[in-house]
Amino acid sequence: MKSKRNLILAIETSCDETSVAVIQDGHLLLSNIIASQIKSHMRFGGVVPEIASRHHVEQITQCIEEAMTEANVTYNELSAIAVTYGPGLVGALLIGVNAAKTLAYAHDLPLIAVNHMAGHIYANRLVQPLVFPLLALVVSGGHTELVYMKEDGDFKIIGETRDDAAGEAYDKVGRVLGLPYPGGKRIDEMAHEGEDTYHFPRAMLKDDNYDFSFSGLKSSFINLVHNADQKGEKLNPENLAASFQASVIEVLVSKTLRAAKELDVKQLVMAGGVAANRGLRNALTQAVEEELPNVNFLVPPLSLCGDNAAMIGAAAFVKYKRQEFSGYDLNAHPGLSFDEYETN
Repeated sequence: MKSKRNLILAIETSCDETSVAVIQDGHLLLSNIIASQIKSHMRFGGVVPEIASRHHVEQITQCIEEAMTEANVTYNELSAIAVTYGPGLVGALLIGVNAAKTLAYAHDLPLIAVNHMAGHIYANRLVQPLVFPLLALVVSGGHTELVYMKEDGDFKIIGETRDDAAGEAYDKVGRVLGLPYPGGKRIDEMAHEGEDTYHFPRAMLKDDNYDFSFSGLKSSFINLVHNADQKGEKLNPENLAASFQASVIEVLVSKTLRAAKELDVKQLVMAGGVAANRGLRNALTQAVEEELPNVNFLVPPLSLCGDNAAMIGAAAFVKYKRQEFSGYDLNAHPGLSFDEYETN
């Protein structure tokens, strides 16, 4: 006999974290197992797809068992199996998709395909209910987007990066500074010890759109460092980090606030790995308090900013309620967009 609780087992393997979670009713976290691969990729200065896939193969079964044990549930109690099917690394995604299809078939459970970026937004649902219409600032290693949602499961990208994502820019700047991968966290720490003395450009800040560009900022940073090296000049690393971060934060916060005001949203949420950045969290929190006092601002705890299966389970619950299930022909979709996701 199936449980009256709506229990979803969710799987996330889009990049370099193998994660499995059990979520009840779309917001109660019963377990969230995460096996990180950062140490394996650190020596290469970035994620190596083949190594990521191999680790997922090694860890997926154990993560599933741990998630079920920690949640203290049986397969007979589950309502559905959910999995990230894109965007992400195709080899890594396939491990999770095939594991999910196997579990769904073996236990006669519905299969729910989830967009990884929708998952990041719904990580906030594990904090408190989402209120619509809302605006989501999604900032991660591969994405920087402003997403407008008029209701559950409805995603409209109103602004996005035209080149490097914010997280990519952080990692590239980190390499120039000689920081270990991933460099974003260390740059954030260094920024709090320095000052904005180099005044890097704020790209597209005044443009009449909600798009972003970080390639020029990255190039400006690299050129400054290389020119100083050639001249034998010594630059202050903390001030470099602070100056770089000040540029990123000003553009993200300014455009996000303008969009929130013009769209008259009730809630503003931040999502993605870069949402863990202390400087960005503090700046956006303060800006919303000062300029949008009637707008509810949500940001996930640090444990739910990175890739994790709990957020996939939260996003899957919307599809579960609508009975939007996938067949066993489900495949990985590494370049999945929000537009394609909504039509599936």
